[in-house]
Amino acid sequence: MKKRKVKYTEERIGKIKIVDDFLPRPKDLVLKEETTKITIALTKSSVDFFKSEAEKYHTNYQTMIRALIDKYTSHYI
Repeated sequence: MKKRKVKYTEERIGKIKIVDDFLPRPKDLVLKEETTKITIALTKSSVDFFKSEAEKYHTNYQTMIRALIDKYTSHYI
């Protein structure tokens, strides 16, 4: 594939408007909730399913299971 070369010009860009910084700080993007470690026995087929899905979406299967449980409980709170 041929690489394109960027061509710059000395044209005016018009009236400039400065906007306030509206993006969150990087530390505000890390949403850590308090967690509790537990031991749970799941069926092999359930774990295999979550591992397979997690691989498709490049995430951790435990994170997916936690999100599922959180979603379920939030429905009843």
